[in-house]
Amino acid sequence: MNRYPAWKNLMIVVILIIGFVYTIPNFFGESPAVQVSPARATTVIDAALLARSNDILETANLAVEAAYLDPNGIKFRFADTDTQLRAKDVLQRELGDGYVIALNLLTNSPRWLAAINALPMYLGLDLRGGVHFLLQVDMEAALDKATDRYVQDMRQFMRSEGIRYARISREGQSVRVRFREAGIRDEAIPVLDREMPDLLIKSSDAGGEFRIVATLRPEVETRIREFALQQNITTLRNRVNELGVAEPIVQQSGLDRVVVQLPGVQDTAKAKDILGRTASLEVRLVDEEKMDPANLEAARNGQVPFGVELLYDREGIPYLLKRDIILTGDRISDAQPGFAQDTGEPAVHLNLDGRGAAVFQQVTRDNVGRRIAMILVEKGKAEVVTAPVVRTEIPGGRVQISGQMTVTEARDTALLLRAGALAAPMEIVEERTVGPSLGADNIERGLRSTWMGFAALAIFIALYYAMFGVVSVIALCVNMMLLVALLSMLQATLTLPGIAAVALTLGMAIDANVLINERIREELRNGTTPQAAITAGYERAWGTILDSNITTLIAALALFSFGTGPIRGFAVVHSLGIITSMFSAVIVSRALINYLYGSRRKVEKLPIGNTDWYKRQPDA
Repeated sequence: MNRYPAWKNLMIVVILIIGFVYTIPNFFGESPAVQVSPARATTVIDAALLARSNDILETANLAVEAAYLDPNGIKFRFADTDTQLRAKDVLQRELGDGYVIALNLLTNSPRWLAAINALPMYLGLDLRGGVHFLLQVDMEAALDKATDRYVQDMRQFMRSEGIRYARISREGQSVRVRFREAGIRDEAIPVLDREMPDLLIKSSDAGGEFRIVATLRPEVETRIREFALQQNITTLRNRVNELGVAEPIVQQSGLDRVVVQLPGVQDTAKAKDILGRTASLEVRLVDEEKMDPANLEAARNGQVPFGVELLYDREGIPYLLKRDIILTGDRISDAQPGFAQDTGEPAVHLNLDGRGAAVFQQVTRDNVGRRIAMILVEKGKAEVVTAPVVRTEIPGGRVQISGQMTVTEARDTALLLRAGALAAPMEIVEERTVGPSLGADNIERGLRSTWMGFAALAIFIALYYAMFGVVSVIALCVNMMLLVALLSMLQATLTLPGIAAVALTLGMAIDANVLINERIREELRNGTTPQAAITAGYERAWGTILDSNITTLIAALALFSFGTGPIRGFAVVHSLGIITSMFSAVIVSRALINYLYGSRRKVEKLPIGNTDWYKRQPDA
């Protein structure tokens, strides 16, 4: 008798139900929508903004089919694209530049599916249309910039320690310090070794000069390269928000390249302009003498006192700031989220470079009891992030920004401050544009070819293997459903290579059923009873199926490890397809066969095609 234990049947049913639930969102289609998201990390998106936006659209007589708040922002769904475009213009005009109003497409699947994170797959650029850039990061420039900082740090440190030197300069990616006496040079080496562990310091004598040559340690070079790449990626992600792209893709490609994909964008000139912009931090003093109510009221009415500038924080609180800039974001070497030591509230901890630390120490020494404002300048507009009172002199270049921040806001602010400018120059080495009509045509052709292949395969297998062929086709459908469900659960991006991998997976999945069916035929030809033939067919074919799929999986993993872009997408879909095909071809098909024939006490014949073709011929 061929029967699964109850727990295995229950497991299969549960997996099929989960697969069905996570597959169906892909069949509801999409509706035009508008997404409202913050233009800056400090901008709040909440229920009050949702209500305000609803009122704006209602006043403009624009019918909203659905509106909801999620972690990415506020989304409004409309019946047609005309209403969508009008809503975008109205919201952009009424809400102002503090928010990004992006066109989007939202699934029509019920909200209860979204509540359990049952969402459709993303469509890649080749299916949706948009702009693709491949940017090369100039790592040598990043190392040169880091070496320049060490030149300034070393000069500042040696002056503070009273170590006399003749000259400090950068030659390539090394720092060279010249001394007039060998004794002073020898005394400086252990001090620099202790204070600057990132540098490999060696002595050198040439032309009557006593020198120290300092170079970056290999592990420090690696860290600088990785930091430059990650900082550029973060900066680019912040910048593409201005384009109003709902689902941009900015990700690493290789060791020194970044892929930027902007779905729905066709203006490459505007995209290049946005990617080249900068954002920075300014540190300025609050003019305490002019911060009285009369001057503030006059400044609000356009009569700003001479020598100061009126700026606001995110709460709308005005500040009169001196125009002299003490420091800029170029002096920030690192910014990390954390917690304030005195109050325990979320904060951002900044590390300044050598020059910045010295300037900040001098300013805080001279302005105890006064406020210093941290200003974020982005997209040509300045906003006060915080304006703390200086309690004491702050040495060492370690600055803390805190005040009315959540943990998420502290993390986002740290990212903005750390990624205010590109860490290294970038060059566009590849650029292409895919039109929306071409993307729709790619979807139609890809799906049509997949379904035509599936239909031809199903008809042939059903005719050739009779009822067992029908079971194989059902297992093939289950395989397709589980593959789509996995891609949806992982929120993978489906591209043309991914569709090709789906088609290849179908062919490989039916191969396992062919092996099983042929093995059962062979057992029947040898005179084995039908029930025993089923058992032997599945058990003896399993080893071959496992070997063939493992070797294919190794090849797919190699493609994922060493490939880039579309090749990795193909490898991901193909690897998942191998896993689902083994489950459906062996486990699911066996469960169906068990249900059809396993409970019968006596089975005289199996409907698996003509087994007479396989009768052994007599020996000659």
